[in-house]
Amino acid sequence: MTQPAAPAESTRPTTRLRTAALTTVAMLAFAANSILCRAALGGAKIDAASFSGVRLLSGALVLVALLGFTGGSPLPRGGSWLAAAMLFLYAVPFSFAYVSLATGTGALILFGAVQATMLVAALRSGERPHPLQWLGLLLAIFGLIYMVLPGVSAPPLPGAALMAVAGIAWGLYTLRGKGVGDPLQETAANFTRSLPFVLVLAVLTYRDAQLTPGGLSLAIASGALASGLGYAIWYSAVPGLTRTAAASVQLTVPVIAALGGVVFMSERITLRLTIASSLILGGVLLALLASRRTR
Repeated sequence: MTQPAAPAESTRPTTRLRTAALTTVAMLAFAANSILCRAALGGAKIDAASFSGVRLLSGALVLVALLGFTGGSPLPRGGSWLAAAMLFLYAVPFSFAYVSLATGTGALILFGAVQATMLVAALRSGERPHPLQWLGLLLAIFGLIYMVLPGVSAPPLPGAALMAVAGIAWGLYTLRGKGVGDPLQETAANFTRSLPFVLVLAVLTYRDAQLTPGGLSLAIASGALASGLGYAIWYSAVPGLTRTAAASVQLTVPVIAALGGVVFMSERITLRLTIASSLILGGVLLALLASRRTR
């Protein structure tokens, strides 16, 4: 008599560990994007439109090269024009917002909008968060609202609005990664499909272009490493997360980005940012603990 197959549950710890590792790397990449963008735009090393274009172009090139290196087709297949539009609609407002926002503040607004977008999608799809998840999400949203309330240290409203648009677009783009079979192929295809939008942007803004070697280097690093590879890794992690968990874990990025702004750009950590970050991280912890209890 043949031995019965090992239960599927035996593979779950390995799968969860892989998902946790991929998610951690992706969050570091997302924080790096905020740091690199703020370093380039805050120092007037490059204009926002050029940073966006170079970022998406370099991301597409490195992903296509990686496809060839791994034995796949050098011409990306899959993706969609809608996903590419969401990627573009995230990248461009993100860059323009960082002309006026500090690193941690921008990341906080971005991923607060991401969380709200993904929470709405989770509810529409039938997910019913645990009461502790609701409490955690409400704490995080309250932290975001506190961050942007008018006051001495409130961020500029135009920059905050642009970053909120970027967050909604990124949330929608992330949701499309739930059913992806080949994350690298899909991400490469979406980046490649975004290039016609980049060309239109370049035509519309070429008169205001400002390029320096330092600015180009930062944009290429953001596109090739933090975006291209980072997003492929994130698409690999997303299928192992619930929509609620995927939304919540991304709110760790603002704190990482804020610390990066302090270390690399001598930015100040304000009391407002500290309180808002504490509320958001506390909310994330509650939501993640509750999501484990509901599995």
